[in-house]
Amino acid sequence: MEHADLDATIDRLAEASPQDELLLRRLKKRRLALRDQIARLENVLDPREPA
Repeated sequence: MEHADLDATIDRLAEASPQDELLLRRLKKRRLALRDQIARLENVLDPREPA
């Protein structure tokens, strides 16, 4: 949910004029960190390799 909220916020900020580039970069970094965290959790819960 937080990742989707960040997506929406980033989209709104990207369309706004003038853009706050620093805020936009920080939000994008946070979104990327969340995506990586989600991927790690998914790998722990459902590993690709058989045990």
